[in-house]
Amino acid sequence: MDAQPGRPTEPEEPATPAAPGRPAKAAPTGARAARKRQAVVRAARDLFLREGFGVGMDAIAAEAGVSKVTVYNHFGSKEALFTAVVAGVLDEPLAEGGGGEGPDLARLVAADGPDALKAALTEAGRAWGRAVRTDAEGRALRTLVATELHRFPELGRAWRAHGPAGHHPAVADALRTLAERGLLDVPDLEIAVLQLYSLLVFPQMVFEQYGTELGEELSDRLVVDGVEMFLRRYAPEAGTGPRSEPESRTEPAP
Repeated sequence: MDAQPGRPTEPEEPATPAAPGRPAKAAPTGARAARKRQAVVRAARDLFLREGFGVGMDAIAAEAGVSKVTVYNHFGSKEALFTAVVAGVLDEPLAEGGGGEGPDLARLVAADGPDALKAALTEAGRAWGRAVRTDAEGRALRTLVATELHRFPELGRAWRAHGPAGHHPAVADALRTLAERGLLDVPDLEIAVLQLYSLLVFPQMVFEQYGTELGEELSDRLVVDGVEMFLRRYAPEAGTGPRSEPESRTEPAP
């Protein structure tokens, strides 16, 4: 049984950490499990920001109000948990209910044609841009990654093994679904994820990291042109139907 928030927790069975970034078994599923996973990610996010990657899993479990074995059942290792926390920073503005300003990805994957897809992707890009410019917590987490990768080499190994699609699962799933529906032609999912972020988000992050920003007007031009470039690259050939699932390449851990 999970402990109440704020109380010490004890694992109900020995929790065995998996190899970095690789859970020992399939994570629990269902609505109750999803709520626990969200609580763990939120607690880990707060503690990582306050104490860095060196914070203990016992502390994370106690903050989330669950047992340590629950944390390991969902994530397998602290490296995997840290990766999940940081991966959510960029995708969070597009999650259902994530902030209230940006669209959720349901509109993107439900687009009924090229024009609707372009409008939904442009709106999504604007939501990302706003998050980069205004989310101080997200900025702190990105800085934390750069710092902790030097202090904890095992975190770097887990980060590399996860792959772009694993770092941005919501966006990867959306692109995969659009390809399956025949609205995009995505032969390499990993490359498509990287190119989408490179066009819409990464330039804003680079400017912000050096103490400046693109500004509203230039940011909007970046998004509008970036969406145009991305859709031209991944437009399906005329007359083609739904494709098989796009290839996702994950670089093995050294």
